[in-house]
Amino acid sequence: MIRRERSVNGLVRFSLGSALVIAAAAAACGDPAGPAPQPSGSAQASASAASSGQPAVVAAPQKALSTPLTGGVVARFPLTETVVIADEDHRALRIVADAGKAGSPNDFSSIELPGAPAQVVAWGDTVLVTIRDPGLLLRMRLVEGKLTEVARVTLPADAWGLAVSKDEKRALVTSAWTHKATVVDLSTMKAAASIDVEREPRGVTLSSDGETAFITHLVGSKLTKLSSISSSPTAERIVLGASPLRAPSGKTLDASLGYALALSADDSRLFVARHALGAMGREAWFGASTVDVLRPKAGDTLAPVHVGNGMIYKSSVAKEIETPDTKAGLPAEPLTPFTQPRDVRLRPKHSSLLVVGEGDNVLVELDALALDPTLGVLSTIPLGKDSDPHLGGAKTCGAPSGVALSEDESTAYVFCRSTYDFARVTLSPDPGAGAPAGEPVFVRVADDPLGEEVAKGRRLFYDATDKITSGGLACAGCHPEGRDDGFVWHEASFDTPDGGTRSNFVGSYENVPDLAKTKGFPRRTPMLAGRVRANGPYGWHAENETLADRIGAGMGLHRWGGIPHHAPENVNARAGHVAEFIRKGLVPPPREERAPTPEEERGKVVFESKEAACSVCHRPDTDFTDRTAYPLKALPTRKEFDDETKQAFKTPSLLFVSGRAPYFHDGSASSLERLIDQNQDRMGKTSHLSPPDRAALIAYLKTL
Repeated sequence: MIRRERSVNGLVRFSLGSALVIAAAAAACGDPAGPAPQPSGSAQASASAASSGQPAVVAAPQKALSTPLTGGVVARFPLTETVVIADEDHRALRIVADAGKAGSPNDFSSIELPGAPAQVVAWGDTVLVTIRDPGLLLRMRLVEGKLTEVARVTLPADAWGLAVSKDEKRALVTSAWTHKATVVDLSTMKAAASIDVEREPRGVTLSSDGETAFITHLVGSKLTKLSSISSSPTAERIVLGASPLRAPSGKTLDASLGYALALSADDSRLFVARHALGAMGREAWFGASTVDVLRPKAGDTLAPVHVGNGMIYKSSVAKEIETPDTKAGLPAEPLTPFTQPRDVRLRPKHSSLLVVGEGDNVLVELDALALDPTLGVLSTIPLGKDSDPHLGGAKTCGAPSGVALSEDESTAYVFCRSTYDFARVTLSPDPGAGAPAGEPVFVRVADDPLGEEVAKGRRLFYDATDKITSGGLACAGCHPEGRDDGFVWHEASFDTPDGGTRSNFVGSYENVPDLAKTKGFPRRTPMLAGRVRANGPYGWHAENETLADRIGAGMGLHRWGGIPHHAPENVNARAGHVAEFIRKGLVPPPREERAPTPEEERGKVVFESKEAACSVCHRPDTDFTDRTAYPLKALPTRKEFDDETKQAFKTPSLLFVSGRAPYFHDGSASSLERLIDQNQDRMGKTSHLSPPDRAALIAYLKTL
C-alpha cells in the first residue's frame, strides 16, 4: 500500500511498507518512444491508402515545441489527436486523423516506406522517421492532407532511435547494429557528426537545452551520455545498476531490453525501462523488469545499492512438489508489474509513468515519484485478448510496443506488434486514488504479412504468458528481435523433494533455489536471426536433431518444472510454429555491400589456410559451421559457475560474429581480439600468427 502526502516544501512523501521514500516531484517530457527490427526496399516514400477513402490529415498548429521530442513506435502531433504509427513489419507508416475517435480500419491510411521504420516523431506539418535498412532518416511534410517525403539523410545502417531538440534544429539518431549515434542538422538535412558507441544503442532522449543526450542499450546496464551536441559531441558511459533494491546484497546487476527512456521536463530525472538480470524475488529465476531512475545532474541512481536482507527473497521454487499429475505453471507470484518493457512515457499531470509490457500484454501506470517506480503501481490495464485456445498467445493486442498520450493526457494510444492492433485506452482520471480506467478499444490495422502459420509463431515468440512455452519470460526476452541479450546464464540442474531432477536457466547464483547443490554451467545467449537455416543439429553439444527439437527442449529450461500434464504434441506444435517464425519472420542485421579491404582479403587467406585450419570446422559453404560437436580443452572455470562436465561443443556459426560479443559458451572473451589472444590453439591453430596476421584475421571475421 502506498500513501502519498504533500509536504509544505513541495516534496512528496511515500510510505512503502517499512521504507520511507522522499522524492522531488518530476515533470514531463516530449512525445513518443519505442521498438523495432530491419529490411530494405524501394526508393521514394509514397502515399497509399490502406483502405478506400483515405482520411485527410490536417497539419498541427505551427507552435514552438515546449519540450524536446523523443521518438517511438507511436507519435502524436502536438495540439491534435492525429497519430502516426511506425509499422516495421509492413514497412509502412499508419496514420489516423483523430485517434480519439478511431473505431475502424477505414480510419487509418498508410504510407509505403523505402525500408522498415523503427521510430517516428511528429510536430507542426513535419514527420521524421528512422529507416533501419538502408539506414535513413526521412523528413516528410503534410501537403494537402497527405504526407510527402521532402528529404532524406543517409545514416549508418540499422537506424533506430530518434530525438529532436526543442529548438527544432537537430535530430539525434541511434543505429543499433552499427553502434553509432548521429547528429543531424535539420536545416540542411545533413549528418553533422557520427560517434561510435557501445553495442545495440536504442532509445535516445535530449535535455531541454539540446546539448546533452542519453542513450539506452539493448545489451548491458550502462547508458551512453553525449555532451556538447551542437559543437563537438563526446560520449561517455554512465553507470546505472539495474533494480538496485532487488539486487543481491552489495551486487550491481546487469540489464537487457533497454529499448526506451523518458526524461523529466526539468532534466532532474531520467526513467529507464528494462530487464534486471538476476534480480531477486519470491519465485525469481530470470530477474525482473524494472524502471531505473537516474539523477542526471548528480550522475547517480535514485535508489541506493541494496545491502542486507531488505525487500528481496531467496527463491523457493525447488520446494514445490511434482507428481505425474502436476500441471506446468509459472512461478507463484509475478515479480514486477510488467514483462519485457518496450516503451515508457511520462504522464506529467499525474506525476506518473506509462509502460507497455510486450511479454504480458499490459499497459501499466507507475508512480514517477517513487524511489523504485515498479513498487508504486497505480493501475494495470490488460491489453491482450482472445488467447489462442490451442497454442496460447493473445490474438488481439499482442506484444504492445509503443504508446503515446493524448493532448489532455486522458487517453493512451498503443500499437501492438505481434497482432497489428491499435488500442485506445481511457486512463484513470485519478490513478493515485485507484479510480478505474476505461475498457480499451481495439482496431486491427493490418494482417500478418507472412500469413497465419507464421503469425502463430510470432505471437508465441513475444508472449510470456503461455505456460507451456515459457516460465514468465518469452523468447524475445532473451533473444530480442532474434539477436541476443549479451548475458551469460546459469544452466543449473538440481534435485527436487519428489526425487526428480530439474534443469533451468537462472540469472544469477542467488536465483538458484535453496535445495540446489549447484551453481550452474555458463551459457551465453546465442543469436538467432539469420543463423538457423540448417536442418540441424542444434544445442551446445549438438544434442537436438532439429531446430524445433531445440526449441522444445528450451521450453523446459525456461520453465520451472517438467510438463507431465501436457501432451508432447502441444509442445511440438508450439515449437514448430516458433521455428517457422524464427526462420521467416526474424530479419537478420543489415550487411554493408562493399569490396573487401586488403587487410580483410589477407584475413580470408589466413582463415582458409591449412596452418590456421579455421575453415575446417567453420566451413564457408555451410554458414561457417560444420554443425559437429568436438571435445575441446577446458576453459578456466568462471567465478560463481560450476566446472563443465561435457567438453564437446558444437561448432558455432560465425555469421554476424562481429556484433554479438562476448564469445565462447561462457562469455569469457569480451571481444574478437581477446578470443584470438586467449585461444592458445584450443580451436584451430592461431598461436603462430604474427600480429599483422592476427589483425587481418579479426578484420575478416568482422565482415562475416
